Amino acid sequence: MLLTGFGEAGQQKLRQAKVLMIGAGGLGCAALPYLAAAGVGTIGIVDHDTVSLSNLHRQVLYASADIGLPKAVCAQTRLQSLNTDILVDAFNQKIDPKNALDIIADFDIVIDGTDNFATRYMINDACVLLGKTLIYGAISRFEGQLAVFNHPDAGEAVNYRDLFPQPPGAGEVPDCAEA
Repeated sequence: MLLTGFGEAGQQKLRQAKVLMIGAGGLGCAALPYLAAAGVGTIGIVDHDTVSLSNLHRQVLYASADIGLPKAVCAQTRLQSLNTDILVDAFNQKIDPKNALDIIADFDIVIDGTDNFATRYMINDACVLLGKTLIYGAISRFEGQLAVFNHPDAGEAVNYRDLFPQPPGAGEVPDCAEA
């Protein structure tokens, strides 16, 4: 509210925003608390995984008591406790070609924090079709990538496939467990 040029009007825009975080792992756990604290009015969280002991050192939304529980639900509970004035929707399911368009349609901005290429391409394609802004993030060891793809008119803007036309071949990129 006190930030010059932002003020009450900017805060009201944040309150009206709807942001979908796909993946509540390392990237999601880093982004979600800031979205909640900033006052983003509606936050959606899509993740089908459960919290495990191996997550706790890097996925700081979770605690030992959460082990075995769904990540989306645990993240929802934590974010609601951080900011009771926002709405947080948990989608405790895998995003796939059957449900992606329905889930993404209700949000303004999609943040892709997933860790596999097939899902990244599918999310990109859904955002292009729906004209949604996509924020893509990836981490591998000590390196990170971030890109914002604005899709104001479905199909007309640069998208993830323009940056990476072909997914890497099997074994070319280590998965999270290996890295």
